[in-house]
Amino acid sequence: MKPTFFQKHPLFKDLLSLASFIVAIVLGTLFLNTFIYRSYNVVGGSMENTLHEDDRVIVNRAAVSWSHFLGQEYVPERGQIIVFLNEDENAKKKYQAEGIENPMTCSVPSNISDQYIIKRVIAFPGERVVVKDNIMTIYNEEHPEGFVYDNTWRDKNSGPKEHTSGEVDLIVPAGELFVSGDNREGSHSWDSRNGLGTIPYCRIIGPVVLRLFPLDKIRTF
Repeated sequence: MKPTFFQKHPLFKDLLSLASFIVAIVLGTLFLNTFIYRSYNVVGGSMENTLHEDDRVIVNRAAVSWSHFLGQEYVPERGQIIVFLNEDENAKKKYQAEGIENPMTCSVPSNISDQYIIKRVIAFPGERVVVKDNIMTIYNEEHPEGFVYDNTWRDKNSGPKEHTSGEVDLIVPAGELFVSGDNREGSHSWDSRNGLGTIPYCRIIGPVVLRLFPLDKIRTF
């Protein structure tokens, strides 16, 4: 029986097996990073004292991927910490000058330093958010008299009752979220209160599920 090519050249067989293994690893990593989980480093102090500069967090992409597979927008829970795409303000202004409304609603931004932002979900479409006298109050059908959600999540996480700076009175538009950092005194957090605006669902990368680093502060969310 005549020997095969790979029997004659076993080195080629080994190289082909190695190449196949590397390709499988790369494709698997791309799949996981795109549809299952992603990791991000926290930049700045807007989420203190929950998250700090250079904390490494894991984001659950699977929840968003599954919603999109079902043809739906992913809707996080109130109080969840999410990572979302920033908006290219320069491009937005350019298109708006040309009379195009909401040009960047769901496009991927480019040429900006903070492409991804991490904040806490505060309010949903149709809800009214009022910031006054250092307190953020949410009004909806369930709570027409208003409620302070900060009291709930800060108690749960043993967080301090920090003040919320600014003056806000707005109703969250359809298909968007009101988000905020946890460190809201002064100008520590750029969020829906002070220039970032409300965030379209389609910009959400996913909810934060784990702080992986520092190792002595590993925790789930």
